Amino acid sequence: MMDKELEKLSRLTPPAADPQARARALAAAIQAFDSAENNAAAAQGNAKGWRPSSIINLIWSPAVNKKFLAGSALATLLVIPAAGYLTFELTRNQPIIDQERIAGTVSKKEMPIPTGRPAAPALSEAVTEENRLPQSAAADSAQALQDKEQAVAARKSDLNSDDISALLNRPGGTMSEGAKRSVAPSAAAPQQQLAEPMAVAPSPAPPTESSMQVQVDSSRERFANAAANPIKSVATDPVSTFSADVDSASYSFVRRSLTGGAMPDPQSVRVEEMINYFPYDWPRPENAEQPFKATVTVMPTPWNHDTELMHVAIKGYDIAPATAPHANLVFLIDVSGSMDEPDKLPLLKSSFRLLVNRLKADDTVAIVTYAGNAGTVLEPTRVSERAKILSAIDRLEAGGSTGGAEGIEAAYDLAQKAFVKDGVNRVMLATDGDFNVGPSSDEDLKRIIEEKRKEGIFLTVLGFGRGNLNDSLMQTLAQNGNGSAAYIDTLAEAQKTLVEEAGSTLFPIAKDVKFQVEFNPERIAEYRLIGYETRALKREDFNNDRVDAGDIGSGHSVTAIYEITPKGSPAVMNDDLRYGAADRASAETPSSAHQGELAFVKMRYKRPGEDKSTLITTPVDDNNKVATIDAAPQDVRFSVAVAAFGQKLSRTSALDAYSYQAIGDLAAASRGADAFGYRSDFLGLVRLADGLSQR
Repeated sequence: MMDKELEKLSRLTPPAADPQARARALAAAIQAFDSAENNAAAAQGNAKGWRPSSIINLIWSPAVNKKFLAGSALATLLVIPAAGYLTFELTRNQPIIDQERIAGTVSKKEMPIPTGRPAAPALSEAVTEENRLPQSAAADSAQALQDKEQAVAARKSDLNSDDISALLNRPGGTMSEGAKRSVAPSAAAPQQQLAEPMAVAPSPAPPTESSMQVQVDSSRERFANAAANPIKSVATDPVSTFSADVDSASYSFVRRSLTGGAMPDPQSVRVEEMINYFPYDWPRPENAEQPFKATVTVMPTPWNHDTELMHVAIKGYDIAPATAPHANLVFLIDVSGSMDEPDKLPLLKSSFRLLVNRLKADDTVAIVTYAGNAGTVLEPTRVSERAKILSAIDRLEAGGSTGGAEGIEAAYDLAQKAFVKDGVNRVMLATDGDFNVGPSSDEDLKRIIEEKRKEGIFLTVLGFGRGNLNDSLMQTLAQNGNGSAAYIDTLAEAQKTLVEEAGSTLFPIAKDVKFQVEFNPERIAEYRLIGYETRALKREDFNNDRVDAGDIGSGHSVTAIYEITPKGSPAVMNDDLRYGAADRASAETPSSAHQGELAFVKMRYKRPGEDKSTLITTPVDDNNKVATIDAAPQDVRFSVAVAAFGQKLSRTSALDAYSYQAIGDLAAASRGADAFGYRSDFLGLVRLADGLSQR
């Protein structure tokens, strides 16, 4: 009602002021005021008995008092929209976090936990304080509202990225861009508990345990992979040929992704590398005359009751440390600007320190760095001068762009300079994979590596860090350098690769190792090789000694698993051929002596320094079969669990109905002694994948 009256008054034209009436009114007002003041008690601190005041106050005060109500209404109309806009700006970039999930943990035990900073105040307090703002905005004055805004900003400023990472129990946790904008660095605050749920909107799908997912920018990471092997018909394609693979980089990368709160890129998953990451107690050869032997087990498939698994495992001869040949090693280290991160050059330096302490006194080490231009940091030096080598490693610093090809050439020159006849001559390349200066095509680098391999100098590739990893190039260089590729994500992984498995990494016992399996069409209808997609060979390559293949080091284990479909199984996917099937079947029917066989496994290898291969054969028949998966040896069952996990991570359709829980149960039942804890860690990864997959 008052607003309407005010609106009517605002449209009226006021009458012109009468100067004489104005003067009389002013004089009367002054006289009345003076009379009241003279009769009142003196104000405190004023001996004259009246309070000093200006004529302006006398005129202004009555006017303000009369318009007080109208002014309050107008102020309310202005404050409410301002408060709403301020609240929107304060809350729109706040991350929505599941309170119960924060209380959990997704970090692996080997991942370093940041120290030196107490945890930040509870996130719920800061967010709840913001949410109280709109409730009191209409009643507070503009100054009070500004004070609240400053208080919330001060509370928010206590939360930086390290504090939030500590709360999440995840080292180096990655925040969204919105969260980064709303968090400013400041001094650490006392640790407080997350006691009450935050007053924020819930997540669309509340995550389960171990399901916090961190977004990682992997746009620059490149992986060497191929489409999963298809199901093949034995009637038309009875022979499978592939090269040995002892790399383990894929497993380490998968672990890094899962412990970082993200599902791995399916292209980064190579199932054979995950299987071969673990040490197995397969039967060993008795002497070095036959460097390895094959063990074959046939069992029911856990994820398909209508198929079977044919498990082929070999174990390399283990060279005694006392008889290990002398080693001539050149560390080729990437010190470009991209290596200036905690999980790159600092971890690299610690890793090579472990290796140096593992070498014998008469081994030699040289160090070459590359960043734009290659430089020799250390000439070939005996390990007996260990302090000199370690000091050279400690002085390494990152900076500049990457010129990998020039560094490789310089490293090979040093390896040739200190070449040890009948010894181990190896360049160990450590990089995040960023070859971006000079002749950086994979083919050019491959050519350099192949030429030096023929001269007896091999190559091992070690990858470090995230966001810039060129796994494709690492695989290309390692495969053509008669070496292996590993990914070092923690110091514990460096200990495993460079110390515990130093013999396998450094000392080859066989080169150009190839597998060929022929299936009996009378017993087997179809087969599918699990993994080894990037190691496939042509059938004729098996007997061609000029075709390069993988190497096996001292004590190495290699496992290959086929999913096979017996003849007459309802799981057969391919129809019989209409034309020529009968003629082909009669021509390929095995002789009576081989009629009971399921398959025939062949392996070829060359001894180090030799150019002619040796053949090993193993027939597979019903004597290799077990009735149930539980009847298979413990190591066989665990390796099958790892194979299932790798296939599920790579989204192989055959594993769609097989759950992570079932994989974990199979692995837990076959964990065994687990002296180094690798299998226990694997069970943790399965649980993490199960939680992350439900988001």
